[in-house]
Amino acid sequence: MSQPAPLPISIVTAPHYHWGEGCDGWHLVDTAALSIIQERMPAGSREARHYHQYARQFFFILAGEATLEINGVTHRLLPHTGLEVPPGAPHQLCNESAGELLFTVTSQPKSHGDRINL
Repeated sequence: MSQPAPLPISIVTAPHYHWGEGCDGWHLVDTAALSIIQERMPAGSREARHYHQYARQFFFILAGEATLEINGVTHRLLPHTGLEVPPGAPHQLCNESAGELLFTVTSQPKSHGDRINL
């Protein structure tokens, strides 16, 4: 028996949540094996430094400029660039710019419930 074809999804139709100070997230794909989230961070915002025990993540910048620190090394990411964060690697994403930051974060497996704050 075949399953119905998936429907297109966007931030208009995706489940939405708030996090941090003024940040937003939209679950584009939300399964135990794979999570794809589009997020928005206002200027000057940052997430808590943390790591994931099992999840491998890939941050991809859609608009704005991100600062992503991984294992003590800081990377500046511009639109249409991305960076992988392996499981166990302490990291922190920041928007140190004067503008809004839009990005996707892909996690395999799902990172929720797998986060250890530092």
